[in-house]
Amino acid sequence: MISDITTRSLDAINAYGQTQKTLQPANDGLDGGQDSPSTDIVSSFGDVLGSALNNAVATGKSAEAQAAAGLSGTGNLTDIATSVEEAKLTLQTVTTIRDRVVQAYQDVMKMSI
Repeated sequence: MISDITTRSLDAINAYGQTQKTLQPANDGLDGGQDSPSTDIVSSFGDVLGSALNNAVATGKSAEAQAAAGLSGTGNLTDIATSVEEAKLTLQTVTTIRDRVVQAYQDVMKMSI
């Protein structure tokens, strides 16, 4: 249980750091007085979201490759278990984010004009 919490914490820290690195150039550009700062923010958010989805897909593919190696008898059991757990955690995270986005959309649609 403790290792699962530690893994989730480290994944969250890594994701936060990666997001900050991705957004850093956009923030530097905002201070420079560009004409349309909101366009930079929107494109940066899109880039972060696209990068996160690409990383999620890559994690799933890695888990599939490790599982295939395990079925053929050439894989390391520890690597297989780790990659499958990583893919499981990634899928849970993506599902949670999707649910929150849908809930936010529903809340916006319920607002009166």
